[in-house]
Amino acid sequence: MVYKLPSTARSLPIALLRARERVMGPIRAMLADAGVTEQQWRVLRILQENGPMEPTRIAELACLLLPSLTRILQKLEEKELIHRARDAGDRRKQVISVSPDGEALILANLDTSIALIQRVRDRMGADRYEALLDLLNDLDRDDK
Repeated sequence: MVYKLPSTARSLPIALLRARERVMGPIRAMLADAGVTEQQWRVLRILQENGPMEPTRIAELACLLLPSLTRILQKLEEKELIHRARDAGDRRKQVISVSPDGEALILANLDTSIALIQRVRDRMGADRYEALLDLLNDLDRDDK
C-alpha cells in the first residue's frame, strides 16, 4: 500500500510553522525594540512566572537545548537581566533568577505583549483561541 502525503496546505508541521510566524512577527518587532531575542524573552518570562530555578528546568520549560541556554544565560547576564547564584543545598548547582532590570524590561513591554496576543485572540475568537491552546497543549502531554 502506497501512502500519499497530505498536501502542504493540510500538513500539521507546515501549518504550525505558518501559525508561529504569523503570531511571532509582531512579537519579534517588540523584542527587537527591547533589545532581546525571542529565546531571551522566553527565558525571562519562564523565570518571572516560576521564580528562580536551575538551568536544566529553564531549558525544559523554554523549549531550548541546554548548550543554547548556556549562551542565552551568558547574554542575559551581560545585559544584567538575570542573576546567578549557587544553590544553598548543593553548591555545584546554579540557580537563575530575574534581576530588577529584567523585571523592568518585562514590565516595560507588558502592555504591548498583551495587546499583540489580544489581537490574535480577537481575530480567532476567545473560544477558538482557548480551544487551540488546549489542543496544542494536548500534543505536548506525555502519554506515559
